[in-house]
Amino acid sequence: MKVAFDNELYLKLQKERIEQRIKMFDNKLYLEFGGKIFDDYHASRVLPGFHPDAKIQLLKEFKEDLEIIFCINANDIEKNKIRADYGIGYDRELVRLIDNLEKLEISINSVVVTMYTGQTQVQKLKDVLDERKIKMYIHTPIEGYPNDVEKIVSENGYGKNPYVETTKKLVVITAPGANSGKLATCLSQLYHEYKRGVKAGYAKFETFPVWDLPLMHPVNVAYEASTADLEDINIIDPYHLESYNVKAVNYNRDISTFSILKNILTKITGEEIYKSPTDMGVNTISKCITDNKVTEEAGIMEIIRRYYNSLCDYKKGIGNDKTIARMEVLMNELNLTKEDRKIAIKVNEVVNQSKREVMAIQLNNGEIITGKQSELLTAPSATFLNVIKQLAKIPDDVYLLSPTVLESIFKIKQKTLYKKKYQLNLSEVIIALSICSTTNPIIETTLKNIDKMRGMEAHCSYIITDSELNVIKSLGINLTCEPRLIG
Repeated sequence: MKVAFDNELYLKLQKERIEQRIKMFDNKLYLEFGGKIFDDYHASRVLPGFHPDAKIQLLKEFKEDLEIIFCINANDIEKNKIRADYGIGYDRELVRLIDNLEKLEISINSVVVTMYTGQTQVQKLKDVLDERKIKMYIHTPIEGYPNDVEKIVSENGYGKNPYVETTKKLVVITAPGANSGKLATCLSQLYHEYKRGVKAGYAKFETFPVWDLPLMHPVNVAYEASTADLEDINIIDPYHLESYNVKAVNYNRDISTFSILKNILTKITGEEIYKSPTDMGVNTISKCITDNKVTEEAGIMEIIRRYYNSLCDYKKGIGNDKTIARMEVLMNELNLTKEDRKIAIKVNEVVNQSKREVMAIQLNNGEIITGKQSELLTAPSATFLNVIKQLAKIPDDVYLLSPTVLESIFKIKQKTLYKKKYQLNLSEVIIALSICSTTNPIIETTLKNIDKMRGMEAHCSYIITDSELNVIKSLGINLTCEPRLIG
């Protein structure tokens, strides 16, 4: 993988930018923190060299001056809203984030439950938080929000919300998912701070879109692709253009609500702090890109991957045609087609020749390794074995797992599942390799190459099972599939 982003410079500049913003106010800043705190793999894919844990590293830079408030929408708790990337509810994701941050000794102030109207499941979350000695605060809906500024910024609005006691100069407001009430919580805290004579500030930390990259830069278009199901659209910030005569990229929801937000902030603080939505941000991404051409290529690959994913989601019944239509618009805007994914072309060629299901993985040197479905192995299993042999420079005629071992496992699975036909999936093959590695040093050496697969591109001729997909994700392989379901 070609590196095109200076992660160390990013941490340095980003810290400096946030410190500058803190000093603009009464040495107290509420920072609305969007996106994933951990494992930001989207950013690492479109900005090669960006570390997936960069946000955590940034927070650790402020460790002594930082505390975190989490927000979660009571409706999401009640409906058990699921994070698609992790397959767990927002409440469980919240607890997972808290546990992980506490292990890093990052201070957790509390959890604010927003939009509370008596949802019964909230008590269960409170019980879990009580066990961890984490305070929970309740925010109820404000009548007339967000348009009735007079009522919102009053004792009958934000004044009804409990004040969350904070002691650090940087308070990060974050959440386990979207629409959790981060902004409203920030503004509520500002209201209470000003009542107490503290001129605290508000700022917004979002990785994407990158405000000072062109609107149609593939990195920014890739962000649109990642939120195609939410119908987010990147546009030029008209407020920034009018105030500074500078083109800046923002997204439609921030721009559509800015006039209201500006009025609320002015009502709370008594002055105009920000002239545009872009002014609120502290993003320094563009200054850390070291190879624009490579980032453009990475952005293009992410857009195409997202397009394939939307087709597969629709085929599985978990997507919709609106998302596909939006993805097609984005593809057309950059003159992209499915054929631009070379590894997909290779897979389809091998399928046509062999008449079998096929998966392929492209090595970092550009070589494409394929694997075919057989009576014993799924296509991902076969491909995985071929790739790790190639990485370990083991000849093709050497078996990592002997046919006898595979046959034995196959027969056991066949009997226990009462199936006449069964192929060993990827997780089963990795387990078998791990067991055999205890007595076979060649396999032990070979398995050490697994980490080299992170960031590699892959394509399969059909929609693979969730169990195999989870393994491929854990290996860090960027997989796409043809939108085909097989029995």
